[in-house]
Amino acid sequence: MPASARSILEQKGRNVITISPSVSLGEAARVLEEHKIGAVVVVGMESRIVGIFTERDVVRAIGTAGKDAFDQPVSAFMTANVYRCREETGVNELMEMMSSRRFRHVPVEDNGKLSGIISIGDVVKSRIREIEQEAEHIKAYIAG
Repeated sequence: MPASARSILEQKGRNVITISPSVSLGEAARVLEEHKIGAVVVVGMESRIVGIFTERDVVRAIGTAGKDAFDQPVSAFMTANVYRCREETGVNELMEMMSSRRFRHVPVEDNGKLSGIISIGDVVKSRIREIEQEAEHIKAYIAG
């Protein structure tokens, strides 16, 4: 059975670091560093996804607003139009979407609620596991 967002989350866990849209860019950058992650999901009322804030957003903010960016709300710099996937979304679809749209993190929703986040690294690891399993099956078949 092909891997899906659900199978990736079952392997890596469903913990997602989130922040509020009113958090300063400086604090959001500290959260990224503290947790050694590349993105945080920005959630509003009822834990609904309102954006995603990434390392790239930090660089863009400093490039456009300079040091003043650190005191501004993350909502001024986050990506508000967030691509999300469902737990049923297949790994191949995730790879295609992440490659074509050039992003590295995808929040996962289940019934409209945040249920996890998947990075491009998670997708690559999943594909490697699939390929290794396929190779083992082929070897076993050939060996008889």
